[in-house]
Amino acid sequence: MRPTERFSARADHYRRYRPGYPPASIDLLATQCGLSAGAVVADVGSGTGILSEQLLERGARVIGIEPNEAMRTAAEARLAAEPRFRSVAATAEATTLPQESVDLWVAAQAFHWFDAPRAHTEALRVLRAGGCAALLWNERPPEPGAFLEEYEALLRRHAAEYTAIVARRVDEASMREFLGAAMRVARFPNQQLLDYAGLEGRLLSSSYAPAPGHPEHEPMLAGLRALFDRYSEGGEIVFPYETRVYYSQLKPGG
Repeated sequence: MRPTERFSARADHYRRYRPGYPPASIDLLATQCGLSAGAVVADVGSGTGILSEQLLERGARVIGIEPNEAMRTAAEARLAAEPRFRSVAATAEATTLPQESVDLWVAAQAFHWFDAPRAHTEALRVLRAGGCAALLWNERPPEPGAFLEEYEALLRRHAAEYTAIVARRVDEASMREFLGAAMRVARFPNQQLLDYAGLEGRLLSSSYAPAPGHPEHEPMLAGLRALFDRYSEGGEIVFPYETRVYYSQLKPGG
């Protein structure tokens, strides 16, 4: 399956159950990367509009670049009332945006699906002089705790692609090659508070999760239910993350 098609059947779960990004991480984009009222931001691989919505709250003009129709449609519905949002059916490697039209280039939970050298060339084309780029991730925290350790063991048992996709996602060397030697990294705590339906939806939003009909789907959900029952309190469970922001000035100033 091509990367641009992997989330076609998962857009609703993604829209409903994926976490956003902590306010401090958006503050960082404002203080270090040029996010401001009126700034033009390309949200590349914008998915269902989770980050786009937070950028719009800071007064930016946001262009969501998303090749997957189901994900793009979800973002368009989510942000339909926002005149500063524009949705574009395009890719990181060919955004269709005019040359030097963007103040900030961002990608959240998407960089590992890009052809990085081609996306880099395209980012340099569309960024204005002095423009920054940032890659955002919600990742495993440094001290994950027993619940998350067992959750990841469950994925390794039932989701054949999990290990390979995570390895691509946390490949800091690839991010440094894209952002340059001046790349900086900031880390912020983040979490979701989920009931069982939310935890199941969070798992099924992942591209590596076996879908209904797959022989591992039902055993995976049975294990997830047992995990929730073991660790939840008051019908809810804390799902922890560390939000990481990799950023740099990608294009030299004029």
